[in-house]
Amino acid sequence: MIIRKSAQELERMARAGRVVAETHALVGRHVRPGATTAELDKLAEEFIRSRGGVPTFLGYRGFPASLCLSPNGMVVHGIPGPYRLDEGDVLSVDVGVTLDGFVADAAYTHPVGEVSEDATRLLEVGQQALAAAVAQARAGNRLSDISHAVQSVTEAAGYSVIRSLVGHGVGRSMHEDPQIPNYGEPGKGPLLQPGMTLAIEPMINAGGPEVYVHDDHWSISTADGSLSCHFEHTVAVTEAGPWILTELDEEPVRQAV
Repeated sequence: MIIRKSAQELERMARAGRVVAETHALVGRHVRPGATTAELDKLAEEFIRSRGGVPTFLGYRGFPASLCLSPNGMVVHGIPGPYRLDEGDVLSVDVGVTLDGFVADAAYTHPVGEVSEDATRLLEVGQQALAAAVAQARAGNRLSDISHAVQSVTEAAGYSVIRSLVGHGVGRSMHEDPQIPNYGEPGKGPLLQPGMTLAIEPMINAGGPEVYVHDDHWSISTADGSLSCHFEHTVAVTEAGPWILTELDEEPVRQAV
């Protein structure tokens, strides 16, 4: 069942989303050669708690950290630890915050120092795919319009969409209905209605779409070792259009739902 939120509940999610965005900004300033993923995780946890939030990922189904930090060909769910960032890496940073009973979730893939032209282009396309998908999160559209937007942008650039991983609804729980694939025909699935809150998250590979799960039962990497990127926003569907809840740069649209 897709749970629609009231205007008051969206405001509460927006407060959680702001902490997510602030955490991303902080961690992003420390993504540099020589930093370890454990150091970034500690920094994020301390900041989230200082803002009155709780790291949503920590302890979720046994996950041992506050951030998912996934370098290079690792797509998602990387466990922070001794890995030391190197010049030319890319690093996916996934942040979830629970605040006042609501969850917000966002991811961003950072270049570490100077990266290759190929890596730069992959990250640009990932951001373009997310922007195109968010633009489809409008009342009256269908869920698969979001999915189709990701696939269209990604494949037009010559990259692959990971088909075994999906976005999701989000709200009082980190994972709510519906699941949001990053591929598919447009015009299918549930009708998008005001009050729906969606974690839209393109996960794309420079090589093939296949992935595998590591022995830690969390980390997921590309099967062919190619680079991957992951971008995500929590987005509310409103009468006025998509409201990105996990962004600092844009004045939020506050619209009765």
